[in-house]
Amino acid sequence: MKNYFVTTSIPYVNGEPHIGHAQEFVEADVLARYARKQGLKVIFSTGTDEHGGKIAEKAAEVSMTPKKWADQMSLKFKELMDVLEISADRFIRTTDKNHEETAKKVWHRLADDIYKSSYVGWYCTGDEAFFTETEVNYLNGICPNHNRPFEKIEEENYFFKLSKYGPAIKQAILSKDFHILPESKSHEIISLIDEGLEDISISRPKDKIDWGISVPGDDSQTMYVWFEALINYISVLGFPDHQDFKDFWPANVQVIGKDIIRFHAAIWPAMLLSMGLELPKKLFVHGFITLNNQKISKSLGNVISPFEIAQRYGSDAFRYYFLRHIPSYSDGDFTWENFDNAYNNELANELGNAVQRTVVLIDKYFTKEKLTFSPAQHDSIEIDKSIAECRFDRALDLIWEQVRGLNQYIDESKPWEVAKTGDMDHLKEVLTYQVANLLEIAILLEPFLPTSSAAIVKIFGDNLENKYRTILFPKIER
Repeated sequence: MKNYFVTTSIPYVNGEPHIGHAQEFVEADVLARYARKQGLKVIFSTGTDEHGGKIAEKAAEVSMTPKKWADQMSLKFKELMDVLEISADRFIRTTDKNHEETAKKVWHRLADDIYKSSYVGWYCTGDEAFFTETEVNYLNGICPNHNRPFEKIEEENYFFKLSKYGPAIKQAILSKDFHILPESKSHEIISLIDEGLEDISISRPKDKIDWGISVPGDDSQTMYVWFEALINYISVLGFPDHQDFKDFWPANVQVIGKDIIRFHAAIWPAMLLSMGLELPKKLFVHGFITLNNQKISKSLGNVISPFEIAQRYGSDAFRYYFLRHIPSYSDGDFTWENFDNAYNNELANELGNAVQRTVVLIDKYFTKEKLTFSPAQHDSIEIDKSIAECRFDRALDLIWEQVRGLNQYIDESKPWEVAKTGDMDHLKEVLTYQVANLLEIAILLEPFLPTSSAAIVKIFGDNLENKYRTILFPKIER
């Protein structure tokens, strides 16, 4: 049996889960569920990033310890995964003892590429990141993400020789041994490499940031949060000695947002190369979501909770909209009107109605007769290819062609008219064809809409003997 390892990035617990987190969880979940359908042994890992000055700052604001704050917020991300039917196998927290021990082991493995030096630069606690003089001047000294001045710091830190690995990373990207999707993001990181990668600071003095993992052998320094957070992808597998690491690394796909591509397409590969480890096979970079074509932010007061959407429409409707109507390879927009239209016109009118019309006629004319159903078989090569390329929108477009094709068949065959003629053999033939197609659609939809897929199989899978009934997507009025 082949193995398959897929990860999301691990959200930073400085705030509530948002729809960007939810989108990423759902995308990775599709990949994990699809791999399991192919008979692969899967580890799907996600988790939370919990160290750093920003977490300590947030905790202090509400008179909590950083650990208590992290415990509270981590539970909210787990709750979101439950609400959205996310089938993660592992949930790692960077405060886990195993992760902290692994981070120290990685530090020792990187020792030949780590050195100590003085650093002068600009820092934003909100981003947990350093900025160049050019960037700070361009932004007039104010971080646009947090509306606060950059802090100029001068301190002695440990550095990692990122500059050493640019050529090797570029070669891996060009050869697609480290395949970055979409291609536009591949070009973006190559341009960054061509500009020249600089060595990066990977620690902060403990008297500045003490909420983190101590540098091995130097208790006066704390590992930089972004550096140690990246290590979660192998600590979750028990690096270096556990069998899971030997069996599942390198990752088949790592799913991330476009704002953290530099960390995952430059720094993380460099760390792996320094340790003599293989790079992930694929890095999928999704875009951002806007609301009514505006950036979503607390300051604008337009934050939408993924819990609210899922509670109102159900987990499958959430998954459907963000997988099909948010472009896989670019930014996308959310509006309540668009969501309503997708729900009522596509899920309720097209998929739900095809199921309901079929059930009603079978119930009416074949209540005492056992009908035999089996899934239809259509070529799914293009759907499989789309999923492999993380084109979730394209895959659902192709599946929906079958949904619409079935509705067209029902409209043209008019089984209700056939029933009036009394030709039960013909009616049975028509309805059996409808069910065969619905079962095939259910199988194709399982990675995307697991609850609805299971419902369709349950309705028709036992030849309707169990009399299970449901309206898949009751219409919603706003």
